[in-house]
Amino acid sequence: MTRLMAIGLTATTGGCINVSAPDKPIEINLNISVTQEVVYRLDGEAKSLIQQNPGIF
Repeated sequence: MTRLMAIGLTATTGGCINVSAPDKPIEINLNISVTQEVVYRLDGEAKSLIQQNPGIF
């Protein structure tokens, strides 16, 4: 008898699911830091040419 009652209760309440939207908007915080490092090397001759003619760039 208790088995029949358990089956009857799960059959009546088991298929009812409520899904509702939240009251407040969903907030996603993204803290992204982008850094770039540029490394350059100049040939000795090119370096002296640039120093002699600073207006070429």
